[in-house]
Amino acid sequence: MRNLNLVHLNGLRALEAVGRAGTLQAAADELGVTPGAISQQLAKAEAQLGKQIFERRPKGLALTEAGRVALPKLTQGFGLLSQAVASVRGDDDRTLTISVAPVFAARWLVRRLDGFFRLHPEIDIRIDATSRLVDPSASDIDLAIRVGRGDWPGVEAELLLEQEIFPVAAPALTTHLTEPRDILALPAVIDSQAMFGWDIWLNAADLHGEAITPRHRLSEASLCLDAVISGQGVMLGWQTLTVDAILGGCLCVPFPIRARTGFAHYIVTAKGGRETAKAKAFKAWLKGELADSMAALDAAIGRQEPAL
Repeated sequence: MRNLNLVHLNGLRALEAVGRAGTLQAAADELGVTPGAISQQLAKAEAQLGKQIFERRPKGLALTEAGRVALPKLTQGFGLLSQAVASVRGDDDRTLTISVAPVFAARWLVRRLDGFFRLHPEIDIRIDATSRLVDPSASDIDLAIRVGRGDWPGVEAELLLEQEIFPVAAPALTTHLTEPRDILALPAVIDSQAMFGWDIWLNAADLHGEAITPRHRLSEASLCLDAVISGQGVMLGWQTLTVDAILGGCLCVPFPIRARTGFAHYIVTAKGGRETAKAKAFKAWLKGELADSMAALDAAIGRQEPAL
């Protein structure tokens, strides 16, 4: 414990946040300070430790060997501290902390949470909206919901929903579409961070070798969706991103051909961890809500098997 007298706790928090988040800006956002303040804390902590934790490179910061050794222990340590504080405050018994990607939180989960509260008024939900995969065993996260292949190391991943993609557009843009090839005449709004491309759907629609014409390239799926709802083009959407806009009449699915991307929504939990009653309750509710949501989507747009 005497080692802790050598380094200010705020400096260690800054080291851990930057190492985990990857950038000064992301760490600053998480800790509620400026990037300049984070940079100063890093410099002070490294001076107090007598070791360089980060290499300063033109493209940003990179962990040194000492940093790579220290980071997992710092993350685990701050996770334990957070749990201790929650225990003293009494928050740990009723608060369920869930890490979700911002687009899933904003476009599907948050608008349904009141249903969970009505069923379980004894459980408080805390949402940590981040695209980073957090290790639940080294943090105060009870569970995470992520899209990927489910092969993340060191965690348990339970399949929730296989991702399917399909073109969506504002109703006014779809009135003259009669066959899948007509999609090629529409301008496309492209999510530059997407893990898939238009070729997957075009192949499923028997349009091998064809290409879509981009109008906008945006770095976030929610931005793409808003652009498409406003009539600026067509995009490849997936179930949880688009279901509410489709059911609300803001978007049309001109052709019910759905293509699987190889990715899926997963519930991510600590490897070998004990599942709490509040986590079980949330998972049961989440699965039921997703099933109802997908049934409504199926009824609205139908399903057509991809061409062989």
